[in-house]
Amino acid sequence: MNHEIAKLFESDTNRRKINFSVGDTVKVHYKIVEGEGEKAKERIQIYEGVVISIVNKMNDKSFNVRRVSYDIGVERIFPLYSPKISKIELVRKGHVRRAKLYFLREKSGKTARIKELRGGQAIVQAERKKEKESAQAQKDAATAAQVTAAA
Repeated sequence: MNHEIAKLFESDTNRRKINFSVGDTVKVHYKIVEGEGEKAKERIQIYEGVVISIVNKMNDKSFNVRRVSYDIGVERIFPLYSPKISKIELVRKGHVRRAKLYFLREKSGKTARIKELRGGQAIVQAERKKEKESAQAQKDAATAAQVTAAA
């Protein structure tokens, strides 16, 4: 039964690919609903921090992002395939030798910093370039579809 479910999820083309790993600094663009009922407004809030763990449970992938806000460490768990995440932007690649960075909870200040990976800036720039190209391709496809629909 689990294999059949896994095949279903593998065929889904709208799945988000992980372009980050543990130790990387990311910006998560998360949709938040303000208000209730008809007056509810949806806006995007950016949560920037260090990825301290990635949990891979079959098709349920989630990641923890930690940031320090007003001298208090705040961690948040994001499900990777959540429709509430509009995009995940890579800020910098970190060089770590652990799968889980839970030890950062006890660290503060300079000791909580993570070294940047050699060539990390080039990787980040390549990712941003890929995102721009894919966004441009989607925009071109949408305009082409509108032109064919109008004709």
